[in-house]
Amino acid sequence: QVHLVESGGGSVQAGDSLRLSCEASGQITRPDVMVWYRQAPGKERELVAADFSTGTTKDADSVKGRFAISRNSAKNTVYLQMNSLKPEDTGIYYCNYRSLVATDMDYWGKGTLVTVSS
Repeated sequence: QVHLVESGGGSVQAGDSLRLSCEASGQITRPDVMVWYRQAPGKERELVAADFSTGTTKDADSVKGRFAISRNSAKNTVYLQMNSLKPEDTGIYYCNYRSLVATDMDYWGKGTLVTVSS
């Protein structure tokens, strides 16, 4: 099992920045991928950014140039630096952990709320 704890959400104004953190603990099994998803009110959950332990990252088109995902492997923590926030970035941000070798290892955090006001 892997336990995920997200932090760093809050209420901000458009144009502000936030940094989310997701700390993983338990049976970390690499190679793996840690992913930030978000779910806006009334919408489906969508991928925001992914960080592969092999060194690759991926961003959604909607956040390119504004958000950056990074990882501290020693701390089993992934970060999401969010700059130039927009009201449409509002939602619950969830952290997901998946092992790339143990395919049944797929875990979710409880989420952290980000609210961006115009």
